[in-house]
Amino acid sequence: MQFRPPSNFASNTTRRLQHIAALGLMAGAMLLAGCAAPFPKNVERPVSVALPKPQETSLGAMIAQAKPARTKAGASAFVLMNGPQHAYSSRLALVQSAQKTLDLQYYAIHADRSTGKLLHAIVHAAGRGVRVRVLLDDFHSTGPDAQVMRLAFVPNVEMRMFNPLAGSRASTLGRAWTILTDFQRAQQRMHNKLFVADNAMGVIGGRNLGDAYFDAANDGNFVDVDVLAAGPVVKDLSRSFDSYWNNVRAYPVQSLISEKELLQLKAQFDKEDANPNLHTDGDSAPELEDRPLELQKLPWIWAQAMVLADSPTKIPAENDEASSESVASTNNGGVIPLKAPAAGLPGATPVLRADSVVDGLLALIKTSNRDLLVVSPYFVPGNEIMDAFRAARARGVRIRVLTNSLASNDAPLAHAGYARHRKKLLEMGIELHEMRSEAANVRSALRAGSTGSSGGNSGTSRAMLHSKLLVIDGRLVVIGSMNLDMRSQLQNTEIAVLIASHTFSKLATHSIEESLPENSWTVQLDQDGKLVWRAPQDSGLPDSRTEPDASLSLRIMLQLIGPLAPDSLL
Repeated sequence: MQFRPPSNFASNTTRRLQHIAALGLMAGAMLLAGCAAPFPKNVERPVSVALPKPQETSLGAMIAQAKPARTKAGASAFVLMNGPQHAYSSRLALVQSAQKTLDLQYYAIHADRSTGKLLHAIVHAAGRGVRVRVLLDDFHSTGPDAQVMRLAFVPNVEMRMFNPLAGSRASTLGRAWTILTDFQRAQQRMHNKLFVADNAMGVIGGRNLGDAYFDAANDGNFVDVDVLAAGPVVKDLSRSFDSYWNNVRAYPVQSLISEKELLQLKAQFDKEDANPNLHTDGDSAPELEDRPLELQKLPWIWAQAMVLADSPTKIPAENDEASSESVASTNNGGVIPLKAPAAGLPGATPVLRADSVVDGLLALIKTSNRDLLVVSPYFVPGNEIMDAFRAARARGVRIRVLTNSLASNDAPLAHAGYARHRKKLLEMGIELHEMRSEAANVRSALRAGSTGSSGGNSGTSRAMLHSKLLVIDGRLVVIGSMNLDMRSQLQNTEIAVLIASHTFSKLATHSIEESLPENSWTVQLDQDGKLVWRAPQDSGLPDSRTEPDASLSLRIMLQLIGPLAPDSLL
């Protein structure tokens, strides 16, 4: 199977099209609503579930042998992986080690070099008898990236598209038009990211699959963080996956497009590019090492943990499908109660009562009494988040936030939502840090000493923060797909893992604190109450009175259009 690299426009995979749609909406495009083509009816969705006995696989046996004798019952194992090479190698190791099942759930999978290699390994695993299930949100499956859907026609591989969008998959612009004509459906996306092997080990975090997420693109790379999990918590991750896989919102690829149509699309793009194997970012794009991580040598941290996962019912189904909801889904559309609160896990009970993963985070923030560290690339605090911060500051909690600067943000409208709250946050006494966009710091940003060098790009591309994590009072860490914003709270479905460990919290905090001085601008108020950006340490740059490194046109756009975009759409 051959995958063609996407264009530079298509390779930036966060919220560009959603923001195009939002602008179109504000311009009156909602008048076109209701024009989208109907969805297939009476779709067959054979029910399947995760491997029931993961302990009988090599991965299950490996983690059982690695468990220290005095570990508490019910504890799971974790490794923090910040380096892009290790993030890639861990997934490759899971593919090559899987004996029975592979389950992938993603918001975006791009048909580029790094993903192509990974998917080829998955096809090889299917060939040796591994059952593969791939669940993909349908937002980015257009243009060259539509070729990923050819996995559905590989023996022993099943692929379903969550909350699909009608219309042509021939171009990204065509998808933008579809978004405008079906705006309500288009803005609600499955944003979850999971990669699980044999129901025994899994990767969870903020990364999608694509060059830009593994520091392998030249035009821009996302700085991200993952956690490799093993043990009981993985069964809960798989329960969440099953609830989405067996849901009426998940459509088998064969019900949406034929293999012939996909091959016709491929032929169309091949004509546009005489050499489809040529990477569009240029010959100098860095290569990832095709070396799987040595799982048996990892420094596992054992801790009590729980999974926070939005129900798939958070996204409304089609009217004629709503009555046939899968039994795998919850009925209230809130956080799936995947397990009872783990013994000794502070703050677990209020999380299970929350209406969404972000509401669960707000409940956890309310338990903080000393320190709160927030890393959120798209940080748009609505009233509830602002109130939670205000109450925490009143209790004397130190709050530090790392988010994107305007220059490092691939979604400028999201930055607009953050910027209008920035002064109030500073007046509360919250410490704000904004990611530095210079590529020289991509490799050193958010390092975790336990996994060695991050590897990857030589430093020629733009850095964009994409990590999502919270550390609370040095005892709780939350890592997942969610941003601390209203889109994650109200529109998208999300998943996260909550780890109760002082050791893991210290590691996560250190990886952020080590990076902050030289990789971020510190935003403060001067004596006149005006914003000033303090230059990164040892950068040789002056302090700035305007959004650093951002062009004049971008700053003007932020001021003119930003106030028109509501927080809930950003």
